Amino acid sequence: MGFMREHHSRRETAQTGSNFRTRRAEFPFDPLVKESDSVGRAVFHVGLSYLFYPWGFIVQGLAIVHFVRRRPENYWFYIIFFDGFLGASVYIVAEVLPDLGLLRGFFQGFGRRSRIQRVETDILDNPSPANYEELGELYKDQGQYEKAREAFNHAITVRSDSIYTFYSRAQSSLGMNDLAAAIPDLERVVAGDRKFDYYRAAGLLADAYARKGQLERADQLFAEVTQISTTPEMLYNYASFLKAANRREEAREWLEKLLAKKRTLPRYMQRRERPWFRKGKALLKELASA
Repeated sequence: MGFMREHHSRRETAQTGSNFRTRRAEFPFDPLVKESDSVGRAVFHVGLSYLFYPWGFIVQGLAIVHFVRRRPENYWFYIIFFDGFLGASVYIVAEVLPDLGLLRGFFQGFGRRSRIQRVETDILDNPSPANYEELGELYKDQGQYEKAREAFNHAITVRSDSIYTFYSRAQSSLGMNDLAAAIPDLERVVAGDRKFDYYRAAGLLADAYARKGQLERADQLFAEVTQISTTPEMLYNYASFLKAANRREEAREWLEKLLAKKRTLPRYMQRRERPWFRKGKALLKELASA
């Protein structure tokens, strides 16, 4: 008898499911059908979360942390938050895994610190410009700009004919936001080779002029450099200068060029240049609200 009742119950359940599918096909806009369908999807997601507990919450948390730090397109937040484990998994495959290549510098940092110790020991016996230059580059890559500039100072004291060393010292000064120290070094580099670092040195000098309020000198140099270099960094810096010069319409045009450039770049370059695109969006919103 128990077997018969169970069999009868299963037949009723199957029949009910079949009736519901038929009703959904015949009445796709019926609110009761829609509500039942939504409940079914919700139960499905809850079932997935329960099935992978607690890994579902861990994967979702990792996805949210990556989203906050890297700030991809905003729609990903809703996918992660509302679709739970499934949405977070899709996000990780689409956004986190391709970003692993950008972590190479993070892992290289461990070897870089041991290399710094070795070079510092070598300098005790051989304080050559080459050793100081290498030490400065290692510190610069670590973001320790003050120590990097000190190392470059020692290298330049002994050998002052390398514009590469002046350029590295200028980058360290920019990292410290010391524009007064960076400008003379950049001027020396640009005077020695106007195309240095694919015109990036000239672009950094123009940006330094603009940030120091020397707008006329910045305008002349930007007008030259932007004819050749259209990197995201250059486009953003030029738009910032135009805003400072109260040339807002031109600034909007160049910011639109910056955002349009994102669509033409390969995916790996879009990820690498993402900070400039994010800054460009913020500046464009600022101009729109002004």
